[in-house]
Amino acid sequence: MVVEVEGGKRILRIDARDWPTGGSVVDYPESMFRVVSELMKEDADIVIVTDVYDHVYGEDAVNILKEIAKVGKIFQSEGYWSFSVVEKLGRGCANPLKNEQVWVVRVTHDLWLSDPVRAYLEVLRKIKGYTSLDGYPEAIRRCIEQYVSILKKIKTHMESTRIISKVREYIATQRRAPDRGFYRTILPVQIKPAFLGSGIISGLGEDLELVDSYTLEGDVEVSIYRDPNSVEYLYYLQAPEFSLSPQLYMVLEKAKQMAAEYTPSSTLLTSRSFARRQFEEMYMQTIIDVSRQMGIPLEEDDLRLLSSILARYTVGYGILELFFLDRNLTDIYVDAPLSTRPVYVLHSRYGQCRTNIVYSETEAKNFVSKLRSMSGRPFDEAHPVLDYDIPDLHVRVAVIGPPLSPDGIAFAFRLHRPTPWTLPLFLDVNMLTPLAAGLLSFLVDAQSTLLISGSRGSGKTSLMTSLILEIPQNQRILVQEDTLEIPVEAIRKHGYHIQRLKTRSPIGGGAAGEVPPEDALRTALRLGDSAIVIGEVRSREAKVLYEAMRVGAAGSTVMGTIHGDSAYSVWDRVVNDLGVPTTSFKATDVVVVNAPIRFGGSLKRVRRTISITEVLKHWKAEPLEEGGFLDIMRYSADRDRLELLEDNVRNSELLMKIGRLRGMSPEMIWEEIRARGEEKALVARLSREYKVRELMEAEHYSIIHNKFLLLKEQQLEEHGEVDYPSLLKDLENWIKNTLVREILARRG
Repeated sequence: MVVEVEGGKRILRIDARDWPTGGSVVDYPESMFRVVSELMKEDADIVIVTDVYDHVYGEDAVNILKEIAKVGKIFQSEGYWSFSVVEKLGRGCANPLKNEQVWVVRVTHDLWLSDPVRAYLEVLRKIKGYTSLDGYPEAIRRCIEQYVSILKKIKTHMESTRIISKVREYIATQRRAPDRGFYRTILPVQIKPAFLGSGIISGLGEDLELVDSYTLEGDVEVSIYRDPNSVEYLYYLQAPEFSLSPQLYMVLEKAKQMAAEYTPSSTLLTSRSFARRQFEEMYMQTIIDVSRQMGIPLEEDDLRLLSSILARYTVGYGILELFFLDRNLTDIYVDAPLSTRPVYVLHSRYGQCRTNIVYSETEAKNFVSKLRSMSGRPFDEAHPVLDYDIPDLHVRVAVIGPPLSPDGIAFAFRLHRPTPWTLPLFLDVNMLTPLAAGLLSFLVDAQSTLLISGSRGSGKTSLMTSLILEIPQNQRILVQEDTLEIPVEAIRKHGYHIQRLKTRSPIGGGAAGEVPPEDALRTALRLGDSAIVIGEVRSREAKVLYEAMRVGAAGSTVMGTIHGDSAYSVWDRVVNDLGVPTTSFKATDVVVVNAPIRFGGSLKRVRRTISITEVLKHWKAEPLEEGGFLDIMRYSADRDRLELLEDNVRNSELLMKIGRLRGMSPEMIWEEIRARGEEKALVARLSREYKVRELMEAEHYSIIHNKFLLLKEQQLEEHGEVDYPSLLKDLENWIKNTLVREILARRG
């Protein structure tokens, strides 16, 4: 038995590996007896009983057990554990009540500490047995009455506990006495393999409604529940490591002890995919040796499963990897103090969810050590922030610790989509309309300057990524980021000429040699004519960017994301916060605003593009007062769609400028815009019609968009103009007869 302090909580650890019944307090009276006996001697907030598994009892459960222990102390101090209780009733009482002395000790000591529900029911039964004393001699009746008063005192002590209060409620409603399964309803427990640092909260409420379930890589099961008494959904993970047989756990624990003696280099840690394969092969032989020594035969599937789990908790990222597998998640939050609260996730369909996973302080420290090794960055009291992009996982992590986080280490993870969003995918989720998609595609093709704004989680970076795919593949693209959110490698694989520049993080410092964002941008401007994409405009690079745009040094499409909920707030941030002159800000052509929408005040949030606003040029100081903004499209919540403001369109300086430069009339411009929108809508429609979602993904959509541009170019060369209806018809036939057939053929 050991008492430790983690996150300001006293944790009582009890080794139950030699207990014949195991460590489950709720299942075994003997185990409850031992745990309550320890709580009579030691104060604790959390109790962990270890056999093959760790049985983790949190504060709610421990407080109930401590109440049982407290009453046990009262029984001890008042002499109920002595075999002389009845003798204290007076001369002549010991003989007729001699068997009761043993009964009192058994109920207040043996039963109360091991099965308080049964102890209470026994006391009630005994009192009821002495209801009628007719036929007893006066002297004996007097002894029994005194004895009943002792029983009632014992009963009162028992009823002072919450567990007995719950028993009384149960009896009143169910009209029957509860069995031992009753303890599972009032003593919540997390059960996890002993070798894992983190654990799961077991048990589900009776009223939970299963609303969704799916399987992730590695046979990890996800279940989403709705709790009628909570405003948040429950996200339950069930992984193979939590349901192995005791024999497999013993093999795994021994193999992990042996593997712990080897520490991989930081180079191997950053090469996750390579290291994982190498270490799984190495661990496989270790597991084979351990299983032979222990006389536990393993099937081939068991061997591969155990080596995969062992790699996850050594060279991998532990239980967090289970969350990283789920690309329905956008954020993961592990708040301090650890070990006392579950992990929370932000689900793309169900919003914030409480999970059944509790992350341990020990595992957190090991994870931070890996991050420090991989990043080369400090993390201590002098540097309490570490911001890092985890290689190969498309995950960004921000870690905070004391003194910034006085309750201990805490984490926030942002999961990036490993493949780019596309405009058809946004149409599929109703984030914007086909016309809006066509307009944005046209503006990007026309080498406009766009800022995509919105709050955190509104889809700024995702929308900008989809617009990168609208840049013709014969143009070079430079992407500058301080945190790696844009899937550059995936975009490059789809045929785009793209170069990434990684700059110094704005928080937590940076690794040695990282370049400040403003210096990186100056370098980018000297790398030749390229479309420039800024991951987020947030500091001194803004001045450099606007200087370049104003004098035409950018020379092509410029896009960036920025925080703001309207075109005006973007102007305010760029000019007043980042120090860019108003005259320079007017180099911005369009501000696109995204926002999370809660229809009717619902708890659910959906992402929508709520405005596409042109920045006019003929104003001097205050854009709102001087009419500096022109809404081209504006969101209508009643209709849940972006609507074209046709009166404003007629006053668009940008579209008139593009028309002059391209020799296009307003009618021709809008014909192309609508055609581009219909192209995206066609892809989304065919994807649903043929059940080939792959069409909307970047791999195939980039091919489709190239075909659209080539068909357009062909008509221009042959006829000097474009017949968009025939172009779209040709495109549809080509998609059906080529791409759809190929995808369906691959499926078999």
